[in-house]
Amino acid sequence: MSDRQDLAPNEAVARTLARHPRPLGGDTLRSTGDAALSLTDRILNNRSGGTTDSAIQQLEIRRKPDWLRAKMPGGEGYIRLKKIIDENKLHTVCQEASCPNMGECWSRGSATIMILGDTCTRSCGFCNVKTGRPAQIDQDEPRRVAESLRLMELRHVVITSVNRDELPDGGAAIWAETIHRVHEACPKMSVEVLVGDFCGNQDAIRVVCDAKPEIISHNMETVRRMHPAVRPQAKYERSLEVLAAFKSSGLVTKTGIMVGIGERDEEVLEILDDIQAASKADVLTIGQYLQPTRNHLPIDRWVHPETFVMFKAEALSRGFRVCESGPLVRSSYHADEQAIQLRGTYRSE
Repeated sequence: MSDRQDLAPNEAVARTLARHPRPLGGDTLRSTGDAALSLTDRILNNRSGGTTDSAIQQLEIRRKPDWLRAKMPGGEGYIRLKKIIDENKLHTVCQEASCPNMGECWSRGSATIMILGDTCTRSCGFCNVKTGRPAQIDQDEPRRVAESLRLMELRHVVITSVNRDELPDGGAAIWAETIHRVHEACPKMSVEVLVGDFCGNQDAIRVVCDAKPEIISHNMETVRRMHPAVRPQAKYERSLEVLAAFKSSGLVTKTGIMVGIGERDEEVLEILDDIQAASKADVLTIGQYLQPTRNHLPIDRWVHPETFVMFKAEALSRGFRVCESGPLVRSSYHADEQAIQLRGTYRSE
C-alpha cells in the first residue's frame, strides 16, 4: 500500500501536468499587486485570511491521513485492461480524473469508460478533467466502445462523459447510440451511465433514458451552499430535477456527493433529504474530496472514516437502497457489486 501523492513522477502525474501546464485562471500563490476586489473569503479553507505564512500554507495540497491510501496500478488484470483501452484509443475517467482507485479497479477488471472526448466545456473547481474547446464529435466512438467492452468480458460497465454544452443535445444522441451498441455487443453485461445535466434539456434526457441503461446516474457533487464555488456552471435544483426525470422513466437512479470541500455534516444530511424528496434515488456514493492540483479548490477537512459510517446509516434510513460511503469511494467504486444487489430491479431473472 502506498500514498500515490508521495511517489516519484509517474504516468498519472504526467497526465495531470499535460492537462494543466500552467495555472488555471491564475496562480493562487502569486500576487500581481493590489486587487480592487478581495476574494480571500471565498477560499474555502483560508481561515486565517491575509497573506501570512499560515494562510498560504493552507492553500497548498495537504498530506493525506493514514486512512487515505490507495493501491498502485499493476498486475495481470491491470495490464490486460490498459492494453485494450490503449489499442482502441478510449478515454477513461479513471485516468483523466486521476482516480485513487484505478489500481484496485483495473486489477479486478473494472473500469469507467469516458465518451465524447477528453475535454469538458465546464470548469468545476474540483475536477481534474481537462477544460477547454472540445474536438469534433467522434462518430465512430460508440462502435469502438462496444467492441472494447466485448473484449473485456465484464459483468457490468460504467460509462461517463465530459460535458458538451456546445452541442444542441449535449451529446445525448451519441450517448443513446453507445448504450444500444454496448447492449448488442455485450448482452450479458449490465450498463451503468453517469451523465451530466444536459443543461436541463428534458428532450435530451429522455433520449438517454429511452436507451434503457440498467442504471443511470447524475452526481449532485456537493451541498446547496457550496454549489456556486464547486459547480459554477451547474444548478442545485436543476440536478435534482434531472434525478427526478430519471426516476420517472422507471430507471434505477444513482447519485454521488463528495465531502471535505467546505460543507458541514448537517448539510450532508440535508442533501440526502433533498435527493429523496425529489427522486427517491436508489443508490448513493459518498467520498472524500481530494484536491488534484494547487489550482483546484482546497481541501477543507479530512473526514474521518467513522463519519462516513454515520453518513451511510443516515442514507439507508432515508430510503436509499444502497450506499457506498468511505474516504476513497468514487462514483463507480464497487459499481459492479451494486449492480448485483439491484439486479432484480432492472432485469427479470
